[in-house]
Amino acid sequence: MHRYRSHTCGELRASHVGETTRLSGWVHRVRDHGGLLFIDLRDHYGITQIVADPDSPAFAEAERVRAEWVVRIDGEVKARTAETINDKLPTGHVEVFVRELEVLSAAAELPLPVFGEPDYPEDVRLKYRFLDLRRDKLHQNIVLRSKIISSLRARMVEEGFTEFQTPILTASSPEGARDFLVPSRLHPGKFYALPQAPQQFKQLIMVAGFDRYFQIAPCFRDEDARADRSPGEFYQLDIEMSFVTQEDVFGAVEPVLRGLFEDFGEGKPVTQKFPHIAYADAIRKYGSDKPDLRNPIVMADVSEHFRGSGFKVFARMLDVDAKAEVWAIPARTGGSRAFCDRMNAWAQGEGQPGLGYIFFRSENGKLEGAGPIAKNIGEERTEAIRTQLGLAEGDAVFFVAGDPKKMYAFAGQARQKAGTDLELVDKDRFEFCWIVDFPMFEWNEDDKKVDFSHNPFSMPQGGLEALETRDPLDILAYQYDIVCNGVELSSGAIRNHMPEIMKKAFEIAGYGEDVLLEKFGGMYRAFQYGAPPHGGIAPGVDRIVMLLAGEENLREVTLFPMNQKAEDLMMGAPSTVGQKQLRELHIRLNLPQ
Repeated sequence: MHRYRSHTCGELRASHVGETTRLSGWVHRVRDHGGLLFIDLRDHYGITQIVADPDSPAFAEAERVRAEWVVRIDGEVKARTAETINDKLPTGHVEVFVRELEVLSAAAELPLPVFGEPDYPEDVRLKYRFLDLRRDKLHQNIVLRSKIISSLRARMVEEGFTEFQTPILTASSPEGARDFLVPSRLHPGKFYALPQAPQQFKQLIMVAGFDRYFQIAPCFRDEDARADRSPGEFYQLDIEMSFVTQEDVFGAVEPVLRGLFEDFGEGKPVTQKFPHIAYADAIRKYGSDKPDLRNPIVMADVSEHFRGSGFKVFARMLDVDAKAEVWAIPARTGGSRAFCDRMNAWAQGEGQPGLGYIFFRSENGKLEGAGPIAKNIGEERTEAIRTQLGLAEGDAVFFVAGDPKKMYAFAGQARQKAGTDLELVDKDRFEFCWIVDFPMFEWNEDDKKVDFSHNPFSMPQGGLEALETRDPLDILAYQYDIVCNGVELSSGAIRNHMPEIMKKAFEIAGYGEDVLLEKFGGMYRAFQYGAPPHGGIAPGVDRIVMLLAGEENLREVTLFPMNQKAEDLMMGAPSTVGQKQLRELHIRLNLPQ
């Protein structure tokens, strides 16, 4: 028999009854039932119940063991009695009567429990992550992550893609966040950077003549943590394709993600044909460029109903500011004063002056609008708003007014708040969409200049002619995001593969050809030698796993995450280094006071 085990702790079934088995694992918990000891023995594969009675030669040793000790046991597999069967465990029809027990490793007093799923302070969980990972839910999340990545690889190969690895040490690039820099010992005063994404490399792979590339790519960004963004590093399914249109990219990616979510989504419905929503429409209808389409609320412009009305706050705003609009957020089933007052109080808590509303009720058999706004604008305008939005008795509508560029985000938050609180959001489904037609440029108010709005490597719609003849702020890009349940999984684009178009686009954003050569010289020069039209995307693996695991924080689907301060509490990173290492790297520290 093997030194440590003949079976795993998740393997034994009724068919093994009568056999002698050897198991090794962690003591999950110990229960003393009047002299009869029950030990739940756990390993990667599952849990088996071990029984030690006072007549067992291993009883004295079994009395010693405590939670999380590592032990080996030999014993006989026996069937449980009918009343003790545990159908929640795959091994729940059997138990092992122990004859021999060997302690392989004792455990000190635990800083956090492994049994159960207690809500423990994050700093303790991360410092003792190796214990935290023994907890069943987190352990299963990490196993799920592995299966999802394996499935992604298989699906990409089946779609005709080839996996390549791109460099980890590269040149610093002014993308969206700060680089992590690595000092060069051989080149004093110079630094490598860890890649924020393999963006330039994957485009160069296309220029080099490879056609359909993918990689489960590590990316490194020195930015603040969020629930849906890990500080330091993350992984993405990096994809690039040659001789493709935007529709070709959609056609390649949709079946991969749809199939993945169908296989791992526990039967929840998945969007079959991902709708395409223009960026401008997403902002106006949902108040977000990553809309949660499980929420049925669609906002509408109701400015004309308030223009010249008795509700002076909105009427005056529309008269004074040509950009101002009034948006309606229809809220079916929200038609009570109590709910409307709660929404108004929530808005004030968000730093807003309030949230105007009308709710609809029947009075003496007649449907009417109620609330201060309805009284001020009158019955006719109130009815026109109700008709436009298709509302009925028991419904409400909330209003947000101002310059759409300044108020759309709050309107989107109010839409989501109303949908969630009224339980209109169907949480048992995966709703995908493509957000398309992003602006190529935006106005940078801080620097008082036109700047890239999203990705400088995107192909502008209309090409060079558009760059030369149109207002930059009116130019759209072949740029797209894929969104699921309000989570942005990825950005992508059809790339700008023409040197003259790239040069002109950077010129509009205030960057000369010298900047192109200095920061993106490899790619810019490569485009001089025949580059194919190409495009790609890079769905975030961590976010995909987070959605499929039903978690709201990436730390619940990542093996060894950092905390919110980008610290690894378990390994003690970042850490100081000795003077000898600094001298070898020709570095002198200039620490803040």
